[in-house]
Amino acid sequence: MEFRRNSHFMRRFFLRLKLPLFSVTIGGILLLACSSWGFLVHRTINQLAVYQLPRPMQTFFWKNRDYLVQQAPRPDIRRNSDPQEAPRHFIDLEAYGDSAAWKMPLHWDDAVRSYTVDTLKKYGYVPYEIQRISHLLTEAFRRSDRDSILFYAADLGHYIGDANVPLHSSINYDGQLTGQRGLHSLWESTVPELGMDTWRLRDQHKARYLDDPATAIWMAIRHGHDLVKDVLQQEREASKGLNDTVKYHRETRNGREYRTYTKTFATAYASRLGNTVNEQLLRSADLIADFWYTAWVDGGKPDLDVLLTLPSDKNDKQLRKTENKAWRRNKLIEKKMLISRLQPAGD
Repeated sequence: MEFRRNSHFMRRFFLRLKLPLFSVTIGGILLLACSSWGFLVHRTINQLAVYQLPRPMQTFFWKNRDYLVQQAPRPDIRRNSDPQEAPRHFIDLEAYGDSAAWKMPLHWDDAVRSYTVDTLKKYGYVPYEIQRISHLLTEAFRRSDRDSILFYAADLGHYIGDANVPLHSSINYDGQLTGQRGLHSLWESTVPELGMDTWRLRDQHKARYLDDPATAIWMAIRHGHDLVKDVLQQEREASKGLNDTVKYHRETRNGREYRTYTKTFATAYASRLGNTVNEQLLRSADLIADFWYTAWVDGGKPDLDVLLTLPSDKNDKQLRKTENKAWRRNKLIEKKMLISRLQPAGD
């Protein structure tokens, strides 16, 4: 049993850390290579969060939006050098007992006392990692440390994005326990790739101060976990009446056979999900903006304009105004202003 668990952990390591591969279409079939809630969505939500910030923060974050977008997938890539990275991205709530999302301690030290560090490393601890990075960002603001502010802001956006993905909260992270293997990348990657051009990339949210950041992230975890049942059920419903030749595409690479969902099936699944994935993307961006703003307030509200390497000029102000207008009208993609859509998926 332990051997099986360890092998599942290794598979989770590669799957949940979303190896930075890409998706291509061959013969009308979408081939996914584990980009997951990775390059496209992680980059998108970091950019969307920038527009929600108040004026004292927005100029600095907007001027550095290319960095925040480009570096959004960095925690996934960091797995190559940090063997401790994997459990920072998920939490297997079922492994922590009944109703764990409501019963687990809000803070790391209390969780360690209840479950031990080894258990947390085995079954994941993304909500506690978010709190840790948020603290580091707060201290960076307090020091007015430009490079650290940007570094931790980008990382924090990534982990918050992961916390809003339903399957990042379940031990059945790839549908492997219910005969639905491959569901992870289907929900997180294929559906956004297929649908983002028609999605709503703006809501009415503006960055707000979080009186209790720990509770805020746990609420996001709970909401995402509540969606797990539907993530699984809609795949079953979309599968009814379809044989494997319609549902799956198989190919052999390096002597191994790989199976991916076809574009036909992915489109049917996306239709059944409705706007669920879109809503989770927006929830992610909203919470990122809240955490960035809260860290800035708790860090003493430093003047960020003095940290700009180049001052903001009239052209910058006009472009920022134009981008904000496109964002408010949900036209970032149409106006070719969504950076993630202008970059190769695996760049």
